[in-house]
Amino acid sequence: MRGVQDDARSVDGAHERPPDASDELVEAVGKFGEAVEYIERARGHLYSLHQLIGHADLLLDEVVDGLRATGHDDLATQVHDELLGANVLPGRWTFQIVEEFDDGYYAAFTALEKRVRDETMLGRRHVFEAEMKQRRRTHGRPGHEPAPDST
Repeated sequence: MRGVQDDARSVDGAHERPPDASDELVEAVGKFGEAVEYIERARGHLYSLHQLIGHADLLLDEVVDGLRATGHDDLATQVHDELLGANVLPGRWTFQIVEEFDDGYYAAFTALEKRVRDETMLGRRHVFEAEMKQRRRTHGRPGHEPAPDST
């Protein structure tokens, strides 16, 4: 597979395979990068949860007001007392869940991926994808250039 490796170096130096990196290592590090992409998506969903639940909680003010205005004080009181400002998980609002995730699992995951990449790929990102691009693109065809500045 040495020919693909040499060809892939034409993408740009920022994505070049280190000289002693095997195909298996490039693939493994690439899979770790892909795993980080999934963690980033999960993190985005966690922030969506945070915003959606926060918005729902704020809407409860209008629910309580509407129930009171229509003579349903008992229901308004129950919504106010049981739901408004309630914890989503024991002792936690969603901002606390987001912070724990960011400071714990997310920080550990991304730090270790960076360490693996730094120690095996000289810190270069997307080496696997850069080589895939070189294999899949039609060399010399417009819209298939190896890098933005190569015309």
